[in-house]
Amino acid sequence: MTIKRNTLEIKKNKDNAGLDKNGFEILFRTHFKGLTFFALEYVKDYEAAREIVQEVFVNVWEKRKSVDLEKSPKSYLSTSVRNRCLNYLRDRKKYSPDILEMESIGSDEEYIELDELIGDELKNKIDKATGELPDKCREIFLLSRIENKKYKEIADELNISVKTVEAQMSKALKLMREKLADFIN
Repeated sequence: MTIKRNTLEIKKNKDNAGLDKNGFEILFRTHFKGLTFFALEYVKDYEAAREIVQEVFVNVWEKRKSVDLEKSPKSYLSTSVRNRCLNYLRDRKKYSPDILEMESIGSDEEYIELDELIGDELKNKIDKATGELPDKCREIFLLSRIENKKYKEIADELNISVKTVEAQMSKALKLMREKLADFIN
């Protein structure tokens, strides 16, 4: 039996049991390039697009005895490619190479040790930067950040205005940002 679709002749086996080798080759040669560009619109990676289209054709060949060629082969192939592209995007989202690469970098113990080293270094830098603040500025900064006092409480304790506390904190924070620039993104 011969089926004509889009000026393409696809021949079935002599025993009408599905697609034969010549028909498959015609199907492949006719649609591979177009389907690859179709897949590329979804996955944005040429090699991945080619691989997806190849997988679709392998699937068609494996199911050649049951593929229904009475319907448009182009429609069947493009739907298969689209579905595989969507699966690829879904799986890539779940298992992003960046995430997988990060998982393989090192063990938790290495990160904990690194965090402790960075934490110790940061603490030393903060202590040093705090020590370099002018006396009144340092006192207000420590009351605010270490003792968690509100500006009004600090003003009352030091017998100064809230505006003075605000000005000194602004100055302290500016100086701390400058001193700790290496640790601030």
